[in-house]
Formats: sequence, C-alpha cells, structure tokens
Amino acid sequence: MKLVELEKKLLAVARANPPSDHVPPTFEKRVMALISARPVHDLWAAWAKALWYAAAPCVAVMLLFSAWAFYQSSQQSQTPSIDLAQQLDNTLLAAVDQGSE
Repeated sequence: MKLVELEKKLLAVARANPPSDHVPPTFEKRVMALISARPVHDLWAAWAKALWYAAAPCVAVMLLFSAWAFYQSSQQSQTPSIDLAQQLDNTLLAAVDQGSE
C-alpha cells in the first residue's frame, strides 16, 4: 500500500469519527494542579551547590601549596640565594627590561 493512499484512508476515518465534546469534571483543575506541583529548577541554587562542593578541594590545594612553599623557603634559607621578593621583582620587571633593549 502506498503511503499517500494510507494517509487518505486514515484522514477519512478520522473525519468520520469526530472527537467528543465531553470533558470529565474538574479535568482542568487536575491539569493545573499537576503543572503547579512541578518544582521550578533554580539555576542559582545549582551554581551555589557546585561552588560549595568545590570549596573543600580548593582549600585543600591551597593548604598543600602553602606547605610546599613554606618547605621550599626553609630549604632555601639553608643555602644562600636571593629571596622571594627579589625573584618577584625580576619576574615582573623582565618585560620592561626586554622592551628597553
């Protein structure tokens, strides 16, 4: 059977049987109650939850790097070298020194 013929037959049957105008009592109220009962997705709450979950690993990484920096500074104090402030100045002013040449 061809698709066009099938479509015509189905449309003819659908036109021969019109839908009923009878609506069950309180149908509209039940539908509206179901719609209003659905929770609203709060995007800000999702972001807040994700950020709170990320806070603990961030604190752990910060403590790990702080301990590593403290350990490195104590190791460098035993051997003579330039201090952290001098290293920071050299790093920040490296671009200025290159631009003047």
